[in-house]
Amino acid sequence: MKTYEISKIEDYLPIIKEVLSACPRRVFLLEGDLGVGKTTFVKSICHFLGVEDMVDSPTFSIVNKYDYALAGKTESVYHLDLYRIESVEEALDFGIYEILDSGHWVFIEWPAIIEPLLDGDECKINITELANSHRKLVLL
Repeated sequence: MKTYEISKIEDYLPIIKEVLSACPRRVFLLEGDLGVGKTTFVKSICHFLGVEDMVDSPTFSIVNKYDYALAGKTESVYHLDLYRIESVEEALDFGIYEILDSGHWVFIEWPAIIEPLLDGDECKINITELANSHRKLVLL
């Protein structure tokens, strides 16, 4: 377990490389209350990786995919927001297994609904709000 304190968005950048290298499977489960900064964290990661597209919350689309170039080939980041899905079957319908097994970066907000489908080798990140708009990020 590793804990970081974030006071501004720029504080994410120095820790991203460490966070990304902590999870060989490249699948991250993001937990935290509404508005705590899960999407902001994913935006920071996408910026670090070189994604040029505008990174938005997938609240209504459920899945956003962003591509970036790395060593002459195209890599991807999947950003999922499962807050609005109501069953595992909905996740299966949009191809959750294909996304999880893609080998690309996968960041899942509100992952509880798909826990029965997970292998247990995903990395969990919990973000909580502290006083003065600071955040605590815990990598489990």
